[in-house]
Amino acid sequence: MRRLAGLLAVPLLLLSTAACGDDKASDSASTEKGFPAITAGAKFGEKPTLAKGEGDPPKELKTDVISEGDGAKLKNGDAIQVNYLGQAWDSTKPFDNSFDRKQPFDLTLGAGMVIQGWDKGLVGKKVGSRVELVIPPDLGYGEQGQGDIKPNATLVFVVDIVKATQIPASAEGSEVAQDNIDLPKVGTKTDGKAPTVTIPKSDPPKKLVSNYILESKGEVIKETDSVVVNYVGLLWKDSKAFDSTYQTGKTQTFPLAQVTLKGLKNGLVGKKVGSRVLLVIPPDQAFGNEAQQSIPAKSTLVFAVDLLAKM
Repeated sequence: MRRLAGLLAVPLLLLSTAACGDDKASDSASTEKGFPAITAGAKFGEKPTLAKGEGDPPKELKTDVISEGDGAKLKNGDAIQVNYLGQAWDSTKPFDNSFDRKQPFDLTLGAGMVIQGWDKGLVGKKVGSRVELVIPPDLGYGEQGQGDIKPNATLVFVVDIVKATQIPASAEGSEVAQDNIDLPKVGTKTDGKAPTVTIPKSDPPKKLVSNYILESKGEVIKETDSVVVNYVGLLWKDSKAFDSTYQTGKTQTFPLAQVTLKGLKNGLVGKKVGSRVLLVIPPDQAFGNEAQQSIPAKSTLVFAVDLLAKM
């Protein structure tokens, strides 16, 4: 079973894939500690400018809290939202940053959604902090490099930790009757394991289905939100699972504005955070006439989605 996350949403970053301080003090501190100096935009929320690293880069991960926020400490499993700028140790030109996009990056910490240097370097840091990371190649992109990043590059990031949300293990809510015999039946257990999905032998519906299985009292999801989900996806035709976050034990975060699978986006907008939802997506709102990995052309897709949090 292959993960299809890259087909469901446009990748935002090269990574996958509040307090404020004095600019001069921050620049000086970075230089003294062996970190490339922030020469402009040192305050939390400002786009930073980084100097080139001096001498040989460190061979181990290094972290420096430029300014410490007063929020909760980050833990593995938290859904976090950050702004960042990244460049190579031996360069003065950034290879990527979220400040220009004016769109923070969403990830689940410790879930392997980003390079290891991020997962290891951000744990324990407080929300509202600005952190500088120096990441050796073995915790970055290693010998292969990626895009504009050369092989065996040491990477430097300035990261602003904007927000963090603790992720529950399962959806919770009132059970909603599943009395349409022509639709799949979804299990209602809330043990954090993949819910059962039983697909009928009848023909699939021609229009998008988006039904509550468990309805929570959470906030309504908007198109501009990013949502943290667990899901299992199956083919209507043979009930074969083609994707599941439960198999990897890692949630997925979808910025809905970037989701390219029309039925997935339309089926989740307007639903409540904390709920479990059944989606039946006809081909014209799925992948249409194009086959994708293990999904044949003109397939109707079935998803059971736990809406765990929104960012």
